[in-house]
Amino acid sequence: MAGDQALGVIVRGSLSKGLELKLNPTVSLEELRAGMFAVAQGEKYHFVSLITDLELTATTEEALQTPEPPDKESLLGQVLIGDSLYARAVLRPHLMVDPHATTLEEGRLPVKTIPGHFTHVRKATSEDVDRVFGAEGGAHFRIGTPLEMDEIPVCVDLNRFAERSNGIFGKSGTGKTFLTRVVLSGLVSCKEANAVNLVFDMHSEYGYQGTDESAEGGKTKGLRQLFGPNRVKVYTLDPRPSAQSDHEIRIPYSFLTPGDVLGLQKVLNLRETAVDNAYVLQRQFGKQWFASALEMDTADIAEKEQAHEGSLRAFRQRLVRLQQTCEAFLVPDGDKIDDPIPKIIQDLQAGIHVVIDFGRYNQLTHYLLVANLLTRRIDEHWRQSTEEHLAKPDKNPKPRRLVITIEEAHKFLEPGIADQTIFGRIARELRKYNVTLLIVDQRPSQIDPEVLSQLGTKICCLLDDEKDVHAVLAGASGSAGLRSVLASLDTRQQALIFGHALPMPVVVKTRTYNQQFWQEMGHLNEEDRRAKGERDHDELYG
Repeated sequence: MAGDQALGVIVRGSLSKGLELKLNPTVSLEELRAGMFAVAQGEKYHFVSLITDLELTATTEEALQTPEPPDKESLLGQVLIGDSLYARAVLRPHLMVDPHATTLEEGRLPVKTIPGHFTHVRKATSEDVDRVFGAEGGAHFRIGTPLEMDEIPVCVDLNRFAERSNGIFGKSGTGKTFLTRVVLSGLVSCKEANAVNLVFDMHSEYGYQGTDESAEGGKTKGLRQLFGPNRVKVYTLDPRPSAQSDHEIRIPYSFLTPGDVLGLQKVLNLRETAVDNAYVLQRQFGKQWFASALEMDTADIAEKEQAHEGSLRAFRQRLVRLQQTCEAFLVPDGDKIDDPIPKIIQDLQAGIHVVIDFGRYNQLTHYLLVANLLTRRIDEHWRQSTEEHLAKPDKNPKPRRLVITIEEAHKFLEPGIADQTIFGRIARELRKYNVTLLIVDQRPSQIDPEVLSQLGTKICCLLDDEKDVHAVLAGASGSAGLRSVLASLDTRQQALIFGHALPMPVVVKTRTYNQQFWQEMGHLNEEDRRAKGERDHDELYG
């Protein structure tokens, strides 16, 4: 073991609580970080671990209780340090690696035992990282680099990522939006993952362009600029001339179902009787229930349906308020209105990723209504396509996996609401119908615990609310150690990632969403595009 890689030896520990590492006196404690990789080299296996805690300790209390502590540079200080006084680190093994295995899959094993006393521990190397997370390429997408290991890629298996619903969490200002752009870019660029995105872009961050306070002009490239119209299309509710979009979305009244309106229970302050009233109106007027409700005679309907007139009147007032709030895109039925759903489905089926840009209409009411309505209808199509494939796989191709990205996810997935919304159902059904969620939120504690428990992979930036930390780590293996790691993250560009898409938890410095990243995704700036044009010209006419 190289001297600069050696950290120390294991002196005690257990399978449930982790391992105690006595650090070599030559190791600078200040160079270690919670969340760093370390490898305990056992007789048969390499135990790949995370450092979860650091501590100063002593063999006896007397060594700490000298009348006047010696200077560490003095002879007495040098004698004490490393003998009576020493530093220790707590390691949490997450993976056993057989270095002699022929394949990565065979060599990676869950931790079922621990190494013995005085097992040597070293810093992880690039070979260790590749052996655990796989080399970059194919469906393995580089999400960042390990702490204190710059230029060594940590890869997420996007095939496994897209198989289940996932979450990106972090308090405001930690870079969730930039991280979400990176993840979405990976899904767009990786054809091996065979997944397509439907992004509900509440704050206009992912479509044609987004915001970046550090960039000149405060703007950055969105997915549409980065990958072009053959890979990404933008549908908008806000068709201003200055808006960069491919299609406009307008929603006829007849598209609404009682379930779409009931999903707005909190923002519209709907009473418990709203459920009964909505279905009374649907029974009376069919698909035109919403349009009819705006002008109905509540006394007449109450008499016909034996309903409470006051309750119906209150419900009608809330529907009128909804119509007025959304009148820019929620419109009466007419011949000039094109149904956007078939176009969106056609694009998604063709492998074109779709961003729904809300523009100026980014109130919570707008977002909840449109996201619920469009998702319900698109999910119905995916369900039907999946069932047709299962019935006759030789005639009906399996639909692409659809990843639906929603912000402010707790508004859709709060306890008591999640089981009523299409998003709660998608999260609970896992991959049954080839539809999964990517939820982005700063308050995971407000999301239904059952939904959180179904998330396959969690990407967590800094969270400082104890309830949020507890919620996001609930059910995770070694959650006590991960708690201290999560608390030690920097406020920007660091994330703890764990779950289905990775063999073990890892803390990464996430990739920067900048010019270099765009070029790595295949995007050419003006200078590169001019140079490519000159090369093409020389090859053609040279």
